[in-house]
Amino acid sequence: MSEREPLRPLSPSQREMVEEATSAYQAALTADAARYLLDRGIGKAEADTHRLGVVDDPLPGHERYRGMLAIPYLGHRGQPLTIRFRCLKDHNHREYGHGKYNTIAGDPPRMYGVDSIHAAGDEIHLTEGELDRIILRKIGWHAVAVPGVEMWFARHRRMLAGFSRVWVWSDPDEAGSKLTTTVCRSLRSAKPVRLRTGDVTDTYMAGGSQALFDAKEAAA
Repeated sequence: MSEREPLRPLSPSQREMVEEATSAYQAALTADAARYLLDRGIGKAEADTHRLGVVDDPLPGHERYRGMLAIPYLGHRGQPLTIRFRCLKDHNHREYGHGKYNTIAGDPPRMYGVDSIHAAGDEIHLTEGELDRIILRKIGWHAVAVPGVEMWFARHRRMLAGFSRVWVWSDPDEAGSKLTTTVCRSLRSAKPVRLRTGDVTDTYMAGGSQALFDAKEAAA
């Protein structure tokens, strides 16, 4: 699919399949996965809201994601559109034939948290990574995320073009700088927020909500 093409709606069978997978994996969230999330500032309320789960009994085609954290991409009405998977093991992921984060083969790149586009006022926040987006929502900001620095496309610019301010939260490294530069060149309304402690989650865990409020204020 060309990045200029709009995403096609899911067929009824696709909607049914992704809902079945999301429900099954959400019900299978393990204590270990819950601790992993809590160590990143994501409690039960956030996990429930975002329908996070674990691939315990994989649906057909999901066998390679067994044991991974399931992160559904929800539409603006809360319906799951796709799922990405995060390996929870501390090992060399490539040696085991997968990445740290994994996308279903053939699935078009999507923006995470599109419900915020429909609910936000004049401003919205953009970050790299789904879990960072959950933290920004937790502290009360409407936010979206792209699943990696190479995943900013023309359709994403169109989705955010109506906002008077797009706050861009990226990791304080070369890749994060690349994402910030790409987005700011694409959107005149984009404003980078500089982080020093680490990414959004690192900053939140080190200094709580106030650390993120302070970073945004410094960028204003």
